[in-house]
Amino acid sequence: MSGAADMMARDAASALLGMVVERAEPGDALVTMTVRPDMLNGFAITHGGFVFALADTAFAIACNEDDRVTVAAGADIAFLRSTTAGQTLTAHAVRRARSGRTGLYDVRVSDESGAIIAEVRGRSVTTNRTPPD
Repeated sequence: MSGAADMMARDAASALLGMVVERAEPGDALVTMTVRPDMLNGFAITHGGFVFALADTAFAIACNEDDRVTVAAGADIAFLRSTTAGQTLTAHAVRRARSGRTGLYDVRVSDESGAIIAEVRGRSVTTNRTPPD
């Protein structure tokens, strides 16, 4: 899975957020992130943007199965529970369908106890772009 591995080697945003790739297989990815105090919103809960960023990274890994650049065409998120600093979130992305240049992926974000925090449905499109050097 060189496409995803190369992509993640250049992914400064995911690295800055402390994301760790636990599994990267074609159509299946597992990424973890520990929530830091600077990731909390004004209610002292994890900002939804960070939850989505984690899910988006797992989605990107799952849909970049080869050297073709595949990006998000859209995604919907449902926030189900809140978390706070010190908790570890895990995003598990799974391919549901891939046809031609498009794909459909589900991402489940859970906390360290296994409770579901969010569900994401992502749609991908494979482009004609070449990866950066």
